[in-house]
Amino acid sequence: MPTVLRTAAAEARANQGAFWTQVAAMAINDIVWVIFWVLFFHRVGTLRGWDRSRVLLLFAVLTTGGGLVLGVTANARRIGQLITDGGIDAALALPVSPLPYLLARRVDAVNLGDFVFGLGLFALAGGPTPERTLVYVIGSLAAAVVLGSFLVIVGSLSFLAGRSEAGDLGFHAIILLSSYPVDIFGGVTKLVLYTAVPAAFVAAVPARLVNHFDPLLALALLTVAATFGMGAWTVFTLGLRRYTSSAIWTRA
Repeated sequence: MPTVLRTAAAEARANQGAFWTQVAAMAINDIVWVIFWVLFFHRVGTLRGWDRSRVLLLFAVLTTGGGLVLGVTANARRIGQLITDGGIDAALALPVSPLPYLLARRVDAVNLGDFVFGLGLFALAGGPTPERTLVYVIGSLAAAVVLGSFLVIVGSLSFLAGRSEAGDLGFHAIILLSSYPVDIFGGVTKLVLYTAVPAAFVAAVPARLVNHFDPLLALALLTVAATFGMGAWTVFTLGLRRYTSSAIWTRA
């Protein structure tokens, strides 16, 4: 897989001007979102225990983990489309595990801007110390596993439904919900954010650990990451057993 990833990265960098333009465009978009939160908390002060510094830390984790998934393993959000369009057929003909190959096959320069921005935001607004930086790095990696695994799971539903809408809806839902402090939600919605749509573990929980490390919460984050990782592998593998190519050239 390292060779596949290097090839995908080389393809993304083929046009240097376009590559850096896309990275810069995403970083500018993130800056606008940060300005929104800064202005918001300048007016309201705090919201259910969340203030400007905590939300900026949340956003640093989200853009770092999200940029890693959507930039380095860009096909994570396209699994459903690849299944319905027959895009996984080439991977099935190779002597490699199809899922890792598909995830490593495409690098998206635009979302690498998120990753770079997240690192910079943490350096500027995250109060980095050796301990906080270690928790931030591990938390962002765990968040990336949760996000990527969730996208693979909902995308793999296309094996059953023959349509890719579930993957698209799942992507927009988890990204949107991860962008807000989890404590502004209540009741059933908050329960969903910790279970079916694990948005809380993509940003809010890692950010909370950076501010106030809790061994039990850290164990919960790692457990959720491992569970969703195994779940993604299992759902994709089971779906692959009943897969019939839908590529146009295979149709009668």
